[in-house]
Amino acid sequence: MRIRSLVCLLSGLLFTTQLPLTHALQSPQSPDDSASFVGRWDISLHAPEHNYGSWLEISSSSGTLSGRMVGKWGHAHPVLDVEVRDGELTFTEPGREEGFSQDVVFHGRFVDGKLTGDASGPKGLQWTWSGRRAPSLARSSPPHWGQPISLFNGKDTQGWTFTDPQNAGNWTVKDAVLTTSRSGSEIVTERKFNDFKLHVEFNCTAKCNSGVYLRGRYEVQVADPGTISDANRRMGAIYGYIAPSPAISFHPGEWETYDITLVGRTVTVKYNGQTVIDKQEIPGVTGGALDSDEGEPGPIYLQGSENAAPTSFRNLIIVPATD
Repeated sequence: MRIRSLVCLLSGLLFTTQLPLTHALQSPQSPDDSASFVGRWDISLHAPEHNYGSWLEISSSSGTLSGRMVGKWGHAHPVLDVEVRDGELTFTEPGREEGFSQDVVFHGRFVDGKLTGDASGPKGLQWTWSGRRAPSLARSSPPHWGQPISLFNGKDTQGWTFTDPQNAGNWTVKDAVLTTSRSGSEIVTERKFNDFKLHVEFNCTAKCNSGVYLRGRYEVQVADPGTISDANRRMGAIYGYIAPSPAISFHPGEWETYDITLVGRTVTVKYNGQTVIDKQEIPGVTGGALDSDEGEPGPIYLQGSENAAPTSFRNLIIVPATD
């Protein structure tokens, strides 16, 4: 009787001592916890000086999380130390991507079906941010095209607005040409569009750096490729995502053309009549996006030059879808 009791007691002790060991070997997050954060997110980043349209993608491979994001500006880039613990997502954005000497740490949780969080960094930096799962933008049928609309009348900037009216002197109109000669305000159409075909003629001088934004969210790069190293950030690229193929041969100071078709998030870009991006998916908004509301119509906007090299535009024609 005593032997049986001793065996039972030892068995019970062995069982109870195994529980903490088993628990300690488990991941601090369950698969369900991390899975709910995986995917693409349209982010609104709230800084003291401005609200920014941003983007985040969380991926999982063999239980390991990774990610990339578009922050306040720039191109999509990897984030570090991605983990989910106790229902909270954390990741680190390299500070160099925001022009900081130190990294920025993000925290986020689900609140009412959205991601809501904050970010902290050097010199007391404090941001808040929110995220909604990005829509697929898949279309069930091909678009029906409407009538061409001229976006620029060749005389003035009627039909356009400026993101920074106090700093809009970089834009001038002369001889039916719209030119940005230095860093300054972006210029944005008052009208908004969903799916469309867009014709743009542009003249990019040596060392220029501008861009054409589709729905105000996706930049087709207009820049001297000699100043940029990565192919997916050069002339003709969907900035930071899709490189043109074949690579574009730049002709500074000459008039050239883009013919761009955007349906959902599927884009085709022709450069001087040659297809360089053919029905490729744009993953998310690019740096400089006016907002991250990907499911909504948006304007066409032209980027104010990032330096003193002029960029000119003319014959801006859009054909919107009618449904």
